[in-house]
Amino acid sequence: MTAIAADAGPQWVNDLMDALGAPGAGLAIALENLFPPLPSEVILPLAGFAASSGRMSLLAVLLWTTAGSVIGALALYGVGALLGRDRTVAIAARLPLVKVSDIEKTEAWFLKHGTKAVFFGRMIPIFRSLISVPAGVERMRLPVFLGLTTLGSAIWNTVFVLAGYFLGANWHQVSDIVSTYSKVVLAVAAVAVVAFIAVRLLRRREGARDRDDLRLRRGARQATAPHPHHDQDTRVLRRPVPSPEAPAGSAPRPGHPGREAP
Repeated sequence: MTAIAADAGPQWVNDLMDALGAPGAGLAIALENLFPPLPSEVILPLAGFAASSGRMSLLAVLLWTTAGSVIGALALYGVGALLGRDRTVAIAARLPLVKVSDIEKTEAWFLKHGTKAVFFGRMIPIFRSLISVPAGVERMRLPVFLGLTTLGSAIWNTVFVLAGYFLGANWHQVSDIVSTYSKVVLAVAAVAVVAFIAVRLLRRREGARDRDDLRLRRGARQATAPHPHHDQDTRVLRRPVPSPEAPAGSAPRPGHPGREAP
């Protein structure tokens, strides 16, 4: 197969399929799950092209590539399960601009839509690998995870393997199309990340501004409020002054009780 495909596709994929046949294609896909930058949109059509040239069975390619996808996803599921929710929350709490509430919202979303996320996530570049980690963190039931992963991976792999099989020597046209799709997905993800950071920084700035305004208002109220000692001084000054007592020996006023006349 090297003589047929050496001019296109990663050389290490060619070497694996030369040495192992269809299991080599499955191993390449398993590695693609563990290391998302490895392009499945290149590996799968190339494996289909190899099957069209008679170097391996088409059915074997479909079975082994799907098995490789499931094995790679299961390894990442194990990473998420070992990490666990508590460690995930602890790590998130140390990240800048990330709040524990963000993890809790993501967790609530995954508990509600996790099955759809695992199934459809197998058909989205980059996320097709990463979606296995939160499934492990949330301890999705293993039979459910395996069933959804197998079905989603089988659909994705079959489309690209058959495309390479029928296109033959023009198999690279498939990778060109899917490469554009992958770039669009990455661009959307990058925009979402930038938007998240911008919103979080804006909210943090507004929160700091509100706290500063609150401090200024409290300081202004304290400056204008009357001091308690000033109130005491005012009350002392306003006390009524008692009238002086009459001098000794003076006659009492008429009608006023006093000493009897001698």
